[in-house]
Amino acid sequence: MAAPSITMNINHKGGLKLNKIEKKFLRKQSKARHVLLKHEGIQAVSYPTQSLVVANGGLGNGVSRKQLLLALEKCGPMEALLMPPNKPYAFAIYKTIEESKKAYAILNGKEIIDDLGQKIILYLNFVEKAQWKRMRLQALPPGLLVVEEIISSEDEKMLLESVNWTGNTGDQNFQKSLKHRRVKHFGYEFHYENNTVDKDKPLPGGLPDICNSILEKWLKEGYIKHKPDQLTINQYEPGHGIPAHIDTHSAFEDEIISLSLGAEIVMDFKHPEGVTVQVMLPRRSLLVMTGESRYLWTHGITPRKFDTVQASEQFKGGIITSDIGDLTLSKRGIRTSFTFRKVRRMPCNCSYSSVCDRQRKATPPSLPESSKEAWQLEQEHVHRVYDLIARHFSSTRHSPWPRIVEFLKALPSGSIVADIGCGNGKYLGINKELYMIGCDRSQNLVDICRERQFQALVCDALSVPFRSESFDACISIAVIHHFSTAERRVAALQELARLLRPGGQALIYVWAMEQEYKNQKSKYLKGSKTSQEDKEEINRINSATTTAGLLVNQTPDLGSEDQASSVPTTNNIQEGECTSRKVPSSELPVHTNRTSFHSQDVLVPWHFKGNPSKDKDVEPFGLAGSPDPSPVFHRYYHVFCDGELEASCQAVGDVSVLQSYYDQGNWCVVLQKV
Repeated sequence: MAAPSITMNINHKGGLKLNKIEKKFLRKQSKARHVLLKHEGIQAVSYPTQSLVVANGGLGNGVSRKQLLLALEKCGPMEALLMPPNKPYAFAIYKTIEESKKAYAILNGKEIIDDLGQKIILYLNFVEKAQWKRMRLQALPPGLLVVEEIISSEDEKMLLESVNWTGNTGDQNFQKSLKHRRVKHFGYEFHYENNTVDKDKPLPGGLPDICNSILEKWLKEGYIKHKPDQLTINQYEPGHGIPAHIDTHSAFEDEIISLSLGAEIVMDFKHPEGVTVQVMLPRRSLLVMTGESRYLWTHGITPRKFDTVQASEQFKGGIITSDIGDLTLSKRGIRTSFTFRKVRRMPCNCSYSSVCDRQRKATPPSLPESSKEAWQLEQEHVHRVYDLIARHFSSTRHSPWPRIVEFLKALPSGSIVADIGCGNGKYLGINKELYMIGCDRSQNLVDICRERQFQALVCDALSVPFRSESFDACISIAVIHHFSTAERRVAALQELARLLRPGGQALIYVWAMEQEYKNQKSKYLKGSKTSQEDKEEINRINSATTTAGLLVNQTPDLGSEDQASSVPTTNNIQEGECTSRKVPSSELPVHTNRTSFHSQDVLVPWHFKGNPSKDKDVEPFGLAGSPDPSPVFHRYYHVFCDGELEASCQAVGDVSVLQSYYDQGNWCVVLQKV
């Protein structure tokens, strides 16, 4: 595409007759200015300056520093190139105004190829000054140590060659192919269904001899304090990762160590209060986690093919800083990790009871009193559960609801639609005339969407990685009732509103407190069964206790949308009423499936058919295991009273409620962005 003349700049008054390409360029350039001002606070100016903002030329677009510099430096020497992390733009600062004017003229509308081989068109605007709020300097999580070049390249080669990925599993050192990586275990087999080991069943042969000699050396040099007796070897292809998790407290001792071979990687560490630290683990480096970093912070690897890293050659490993003048993209290679642990023989008595599986069992879940507690409740009783039950859950979710189909069918052809909390993607293919993309917090549900050839990604509904005002419509079906505070529910609605263009619409469904409305029972209640056996089951369920999100011996799920089933009791809530019983000590009650609700905040059982250990999608999330072959998991819900959803929408601002209605046990609204 030829770059338009510099005379077609933001001073254009409309006196010249423009061709179709020039009109399109001006429209795109104007949109770039509008988006940068509204969402980033970056003000373009109508006169030339030394500084340019380059829309589409950011790390968030897959454009590396080297790649962008190749284009920019052809126009003259530069003072700086600033590339904020995960943003779709960069700042180019030239030494003189003449050079920036030249770049504006030559590069505006220019096509470049990003690091993924995709074509990207650049749109440039002048800015008075390139401003960026610098983040405070971060520190490594307490107890975290990264030792670079811990082994030689010769030892690395020997270790990699010692792993036989093609051999048979007769040696019992368990080779498996998980969804996102290959894995082998030594010493003890690591059980992914409950994130632990069988302490009474060691694998024959112990750890490989080559590892024993290296571990002895690290002990002598003081890098580690205990000799491990369990080893898990993982091999990651570019684009693969591992969900954020904490190694089970009750299974392993304080020290977790990991050796990175073959390639470098950026690992994400996250504190329960939301602080995230990205740490580069160089090739041949050793990661040691003890204390707070081992017990409290989650660690994981985001699935992607490029990492944002420091551009300076002297940077090898450690924290990825926020210095936007020194960030670029690094292409991932095949990485093999050797993760060593020591099996715990005594109960864990750590100081982090809120995330300790042994200490947490004694405390039933309760209503959150802070954002930290809300996050922990949702992590335990929403996110982890859905990842464990994904395949079974998907098998019960195949019939689209008529009024949701009606909404999607009524949208104009070519509309761009986001399904926030898409589950197994059953609404993504309803209308072939739409461009639909789904997202869900569950990696395993997103994998099911991808198997069905749908566009879907993993993200949190409170922080959706799409540009503001980029969708014609959104749907949120059976999602917002999983947020455990009113503030978080409103925040989820605000995120939907942010995504919509002006005039765009969102359809929202949440589970209703009123399961009998206008003298009609919902489909949820109508699905109940009655028998003496059922009544005995109710009594037994009501006397059961909750243990780390898992009960045993309950009835299976037969519900629709996001509902679960069990056996009936009678409780008639008339139209207009919404009375919920106060929960003693804020403890969350376990709801009896297929019955009316007595509390707005409840744990709803999901009876898992089969054994989670046989589900190839179950990843290590640290939920407690169960001796029962058909465990029951508890999902948190806040069921909405009549009028509550509309009131939450009114708290959002910039939206109006076009329609609200009741549909088979759900309260529903259609919002429009003002």
